[in-house]
Formats: sequence, C-alpha cells, structure tokens
Amino acid sequence: MSNEDEDEEEDEDGDEDEEEDGDEDEDGDEDEEADEEEDEEEDQSERDVPRQPRWRSSERRHQVCRVRVSRFSRFRSPPPPLRMMMRVMMRMMIRMMRMMMRMMRTGPVFWCVFLTLLCLRSMLHCSPVRGAGGLSSTAAAAPGSDGFLGLRKRGRLGQNPVKDLGPTSNSSHAWSRPRCGVPDILDVPGPVHLSGRQKRFVVYGGRWEKTDLTYKIVRFPWQMGEDKVRGVLQEALRVWSEVTPLTFTELRSGKADIVIDFTRYWHGDSLPFDGPGGILAHAFFPKTHRQGDIHFDYDESWTLGNDMGTDLLQVAAHEFGHVLGLQHSREPGAVMSAYYSFSYPLELSQDDKEGIQYLYGARPQIPPPAPPPVNPETNEIVINTPDACHTDFDAVSMIRGELFFFKSGYVWRIRDGYLERGYPALASRHWKGIPDTVDAAFEDQTGNIWFFQGENYWVFDAERPIRGPESIRGLGLSVSHLQAALRWGQDSNYNTYLFQSGSYWKLSPSESRVDSVYPHSMQDWSGIPDDVDAAFKDIYGYAHFIRGRHYWKFDPVARNSLEGYPRYIGQDFFGCRQA
Repeated sequence: MSNEDEDEEEDEDGDEDEEEDGDEDEDGDEDEEADEEEDEEEDQSERDVPRQPRWRSSERRHQVCRVRVSRFSRFRSPPPPLRMMMRVMMRMMIRMMRMMMRMMRTGPVFWCVFLTLLCLRSMLHCSPVRGAGGLSSTAAAAPGSDGFLGLRKRGRLGQNPVKDLGPTSNSSHAWSRPRCGVPDILDVPGPVHLSGRQKRFVVYGGRWEKTDLTYKIVRFPWQMGEDKVRGVLQEALRVWSEVTPLTFTELRSGKADIVIDFTRYWHGDSLPFDGPGGILAHAFFPKTHRQGDIHFDYDESWTLGNDMGTDLLQVAAHEFGHVLGLQHSREPGAVMSAYYSFSYPLELSQDDKEGIQYLYGARPQIPPPAPPPVNPETNEIVINTPDACHTDFDAVSMIRGELFFFKSGYVWRIRDGYLERGYPALASRHWKGIPDTVDAAFEDQTGNIWFFQGENYWVFDAERPIRGPESIRGLGLSVSHLQAALRWGQDSNYNTYLFQSGSYWKLSPSESRVDSVYPHSMQDWSGIPDDVDAAFKDIYGYAHFIRGRHYWKFDPVARNSLEGYPRYIGQDFFGCRQA
C-alpha cells in the first residue's frame, strides 16, 4: 500500500472521531438542558408545596439546604430585595450626575454665589483676619447681640495689649499691632465740642443707675499674690473714679455689682478662652444679661509694670471701661482704643475722660482751701505748710497703691515713687470731717480707710464717710492716742496691727474688735524700735516702721529688720539732701 492510501485512511478515521465527538457534545447539551428542566420543575414543586417547620421534618431541612447550595452555586440573577436596592442606588446616581451636569453648565454663576456666601459668613461670624505680619484677630461674638467684648492679643508671646496705635492707620505696622478682637460698633457722629472737634469715644447705650458700685474678686491668677492683685485692680478703678462721681468698694462676700474672675477655657458663658497668647479678657456692658462680669484668662502671664508678659493694670483699666458702658474709641492712644501697646504710666486720654463723663458726669469740684492767714503787722502771708525734709510725720498709709504722708492737717501723695503735682494739700480736700492731726491710718481688705485720733476713729469709703467719729473703746482697746497702724501679711493671711508705747494689738476690721484686750510685746518685731510714729506696707510686701525722720524696713520672711537701716525718709521718699 502506498503512502497516499495510508494518509487517506487516517483522514477518514479523524473525520469519524470528530463526528463521534460532535455527537457526544450534542448529547451533553441535551443532558444539561434536561438537568435545567428538572431543576426548574423541582423549584416549581418546592414553591407549590407549603413550607413546613424545620423542627417537624429533618428531611425537609436537609432538602432545603441542598436546594440553597445548588441555587447559589450557579450564576443566577440576585433575589428581588437586592434587585430593588440596586435599582434605587442606580436612580440616585443618575440624579446626582444630572445635578453635576447642570452645575457644570451654570458653573460661573454657581461659584460666584458660593464665594459670596462664604464672604458673608466670614463677615457675620468675624472670621480670622490676616494682616501684613500674618497675625490674626478673631472676635468671639458680636457685641451688638449680647453686650460681649473680647480683648484679644496678637503677635509674639510677651506683647501686651493696653493702649494703641490709631485704628485709622492702614499701614502694615498698624495691622501687625495687638488689637482687641471685638468688631467696633459704628456710631453716628457726635456733637461738636467748643474746640471744633467731634467726639471720638463710643458709648454702648447702657450705664449704671448709681455711682456707688461694689466689686468682688472670685479667683486670682497664680503669678501674683492676692494683695498685689487687689492693689492693681484698685488702681485701674481709680483712673475712672478720679474724673467721675463713681466710687468702688470691694466686697469679700455677698452680691457685688462687678464680679471679677480669673478663669480658663470653657467657664459658663459660651465664650471660652484659648490658653496663653489668645483672648486676654472679656467684659459685659451694663444692662445686659451678664452686666458687670469681667473674665481674665487664667493662663496668661500676668505681670505689672513691665513688657515681659501681659500687664494686668492696663488690661483691667480697659475692661473696666467696658463694664462702665464705653465701647472702643477712635482716638489713637486712648485707653479704650481697639489697638493696644504697653505704656506707663497709665493715664486716661482726653477722649476717655469725655466719654466716661458723657455717661456719669464730671467729678464734683472740691472747694479750694481757705487762704493762708496774714500777719496784720507786716502784711505778709504766713505759710504753715510743713517741710517734708524737716518734719516728723504723724501717720503714713498705703491707700489704693499710693503712699500718703500725714502731718498737721496736710497730706503728701506719692505715686510710682514721685510726689504728685499739687501736694502737699489739705487732708480735708479728700476726707471731709477728719481731724487736723491724725495719729494712725490704714486701708482694710474691703478698701475702706480708717483714721485714728485720740480716743476716736473714722472710716471712709474712698472719700465718703461711712462711720465715725466712734470711740476706739468699742474696738476692745483700753488705751487712746495710738501711734501707728499697719495691715500686713502674706497671701491671704493678713492682720491689722495697732501700735502704742512698745505694745501692739491685732485688729479684725470685719468684726471691729481686737483679738485680745491684752497687748503683745514689740519684741516680736526684731530690730524695730519700741516707740514708732507710723507704719505702712509697700507693694512688695515689706513693712516699714517710722520714728522721727528715719525708717526701718522689715523682712516678712526672715522677720527682722534689713541690714543698712534705718534710713532717712526725706532723702528716699522726697529727694531731700541728707540733713
């Protein structure tokens, strides 16, 4: 047989194999179709047969499991609930795509409206403002709604807000200065003064209906002692009381008009502090829901008289102005200006004075002292004013953070180490009704001033008499003509000491009684002479004892007189040459 015949036989065999394979495939397809028909019949029969509880028929339970396995082992359409969910999701996606297409067609209009709304939101909510120096200032709330004022410090830690650069300046330097974070209330132009200048102060619209106000300190900052804080706040109030009929009295308990608190973060008024370097303080105007409240940020570095932290005196003076009813002033350099800087000494500007006097009026004029007597023989004026360099003072006291020397009805007033202009002056200029000579004087914890003379004493609230003359025997004393009085101590442990002839008593001004009728010995005051003429405590906590023209300085820690004392009073306090 030839090769060609063999090839033809192989081809015929291959064709027969392919035909057999095709027949097998057709048989397989027919089997699969038959299986599917059987499955459909089973499914139909299962749907027609009522379902029985599983606990009644274990055979039925196994059958259901087999049906479920066979059903999910093949690629079939999802069950009806899933299909419904997919349809809902598809419809939502189609709607979102249509909305996006519409936004794309109206793109410019949409973005213009969107940006406009953002700008309006930032204006209404006082969003952060960026200046040339990258410093921000954010107001916590608009004052027109609830009377709130927030004092905000911007810049490096150590800058202090108090008085300011003019708000009208648009230079980069102006924008980088610390600023109060509250938006200013626009005020209508005020009346023109005689000088032709319009008022630049702004009043909020509320004022106190009385001039005798009380205040209370709830908590104190950790950086400063309680007595020092009280002195600072008294000084901040004094700048306002000097030009108005207002008086301020501290209360230790009970309800006060002005409540001062050093607090942190969330503290109950929905206006939280933000730690060091942010909002320093905020206050509430009169006739608002929280009138008279002043809150200072406890976490600030509160200082006094230096620019290494936040100066409490100047911030407090600004906040007291808000509590009295003043808004921010447009006058550069005013205490109530929106921009702040460290500045000493603290003084009200003319605009500040006009603003507070617009609300409460000017301070009543004190009649001038009587003219000095005239010698009828020589027609010369006889001047009886004592010379501070050559006199023995009757009494000395620290009042409102200032030092007062008393002698023969006259008083010298020393502030920040310098004698105030217009002094010496008659003591009756400040305290009407006190005697010409004063044996002793001191200021108690409430700010009331006590004067002793002979067997009587007087008590004044600032310059207003509230007690006296009353007998000192009512205090439990069996002596008269005290020589000195001193309120002295550390932190909250203060006592008032009354001295006479080498002895002393402890007085409780709140109870108006001495602790014992029997005196203590002056030996408790190491290095201090027995007979002292006057005594006072300085702002640093040292006690000073005066006898004649000299004084001793007493260390509160070592509890003895410092080395190098006594020293000459006239030289250290009045700039006199050594006699």
